[in-house]
Amino acid sequence: MFKRVLIANRGEIALRIIYALKELGIESVVVYSEADENSLPVMMADYAVKIGPPNPINSYLNIKNILAAAEITNADAIHPGYGFLAENAEFAEMCRDHGITFIGPPPEAIRAMGDKVRAKKLMKEAGVPVVPGTDEPIEDVDEAFRIAKEIGFPVILKAAAGGGGRGMRLVRDEKQFRTAFQAARAEAEAAFKDGRIYIEKYLEDPRHIEIQILGDQHGNLIHLGERECSLQRRHQKIMEEALSPALDEEKRKWLGEVAVRGARAIGYHSAGTMEFLMDRDGNIYFIEMNTRVQVEHPVTEMITGVDIIKQMILIAQGEKLNMKQEDIEFRGHAIEARITAEDPERNFTPTAGKIEFLHKPGGPGVRVDSHIYAGYTIPPYYDSMIAKLIVWDENRDKAIRRLRRALEEFYIEGPGIKTIIPLHLKILENERFLKGDLSTHLLDEILGTFEEV
Repeated sequence: MFKRVLIANRGEIALRIIYALKELGIESVVVYSEADENSLPVMMADYAVKIGPPNPINSYLNIKNILAAAEITNADAIHPGYGFLAENAEFAEMCRDHGITFIGPPPEAIRAMGDKVRAKKLMKEAGVPVVPGTDEPIEDVDEAFRIAKEIGFPVILKAAAGGGGRGMRLVRDEKQFRTAFQAARAEAEAAFKDGRIYIEKYLEDPRHIEIQILGDQHGNLIHLGERECSLQRRHQKIMEEALSPALDEEKRKWLGEVAVRGARAIGYHSAGTMEFLMDRDGNIYFIEMNTRVQVEHPVTEMITGVDIIKQMILIAQGEKLNMKQEDIEFRGHAIEARITAEDPERNFTPTAGKIEFLHKPGGPGVRVDSHIYAGYTIPPYYDSMIAKLIVWDENRDKAIRRLRRALEEFYIEGPGIKTIIPLHLKILENERFLKGDLSTHLLDEILGTFEEV
């Protein structure tokens, strides 16, 4: 059993991990920057170590300082949360070299899935359906142009070494291709220090569906069902739900088995997510694997009763999964709305400042994962997400009504602070959303309506 675990993260995920550790009887160490000195994770953890100034490069991405903090506090393990160093294979290796357990998958799996071209090739070999496109990164623009013509426009250019929309370009016709290819390469090089690009067939108006995986170090692998993550802005999710209204039982069973097969092919253990696109004809294709816990993991917890963070910790300790696939039951429907400190009426400009009044919604089936409090100052240095509102009910229609009620009761007020709560309420009025007719372009349609109001 671990005695003490260091959390190499901040905000709501750091607090979420502290809760899990407390319930497991494990002491927590949180590292923090100067900007987070008065944060809830610092107040709630058993130990707190300042590791640098506000800039993440000098704090939450400073591997040397984080490992030093682990050593001086005698931490047995490090949980990276999501973002920052969570999918950094070098960090996972350095933890191992220092005799500290990395609470996540082995670095070999992180590295394999971090290279999108290699990941696609490995999944194809494992019998997982992939989007038509190149198996190897392309560097020469003329060769890339020839391949794009063979695949057929529209195509999408993606950075081989990254995600989050950086290094990504949609090319609808031949005239745009060369300029878009050079721009994608330059952006990928700047973001990931790796300018390699691969090409995929662009799927018009697809759904984004992902499968939650759990695997131990003894070869046991299961899935916890799917999440619908189609509501996105600039490739960033803002609302997720479980289960997807697009899948029936037969397709759900098949996709879960496909995801487990893909994870098994790379010797995966810990929590992870296999991500897929589903076209309008119902065809499903693998796009990437996230080798960490996802922001939206609570919706899966709500419908399965499985504590994913606890499972990650127990798996890292070497314990066997205490459940089998046939033990997993899906009950009801859950939806998560990410609450960000952004102004949707001003092109989603991030806002910061002191919260003077805060009221979090409550009642049956309502969960708020957040690190904010009245008197807390939202810093301008990090991701703008300040809370996650998760609701559960017996079915999707009831969950939507509960989410609307909870959003209307969520007050975050302070000078200059704006949130996207009004946008979430607008989403819940959209006819396509209400019918479950989702796609990765639906939010563009909703935003057009929102901006006219």
